[in-house]
Amino acid sequence: MPKAQIGQPAPPLPDVEWVQGKPVNFDELSGNVVLLEVFQVNCPGCFIYSLPQAIGLHQRHHPQGLTVLGIATAFEDFDKNTLENLRRLLQKGEAIGATRQLLAEYGQLVDGGLPYRIPFPVAMDHLQQQQGEASDSEITDFLDHRFASFQQQPAIVQQQTREHVRQYLHALAFRAATFELFGLQGTPSQLLVDKRGILRASKFGHYPGLEADVQALLRE
Repeated sequence: MPKAQIGQPAPPLPDVEWVQGKPVNFDELSGNVVLLEVFQVNCPGCFIYSLPQAIGLHQRHHPQGLTVLGIATAFEDFDKNTLENLRRLLQKGEAIGATRQLLAEYGQLVDGGLPYRIPFPVAMDHLQQQQGEASDSEITDFLDHRFASFQQQPAIVQQQTREHVRQYLHALAFRAATFELFGLQGTPSQLLVDKRGILRASKFGHYPGLEADVQALLRE
């Protein structure tokens, strides 16, 4: 499947499993601005910063045409970033692992759980068990979507980097479909799709300009 590209129509979400809310995809949300919030259950920063930001945007801008969707993915800690733990999180507010530890350190646990509920639809990414070595084309694709200047690096640097990526991909127990489709670097990540279904932004980590970008797209 072709990888997502900024400025091009957002590809349909892969075969994700919707845990909260009705199944939905970008082609059904024409006329809406879509914020796709990608997180991991075992990701402290997702729950301290990114998800509260997404919830605030949902509360303030949903009436104006913003649709917020959540995708729980897994590119590490496969024993914690599971469908079962996502269900517990959404149904009971149960935090686990490093997320629970940091929320406790920040004094943000309420009755041992999240201090808020996630009000928008949330799905679990489709995880495919990894088998065998990554191909040369998979390694090239991985690099092209994460390191814009890779082809300008010296040959020895390219060779070393390709070997590091090969080892990284080999160590993965599973490959996460949405995470790979959009060429994400980690969690939290935020994707913005405009009213015409065009992917307009893909950001990793802190995104201080997110609300301004959402408002600009809503005005288009």
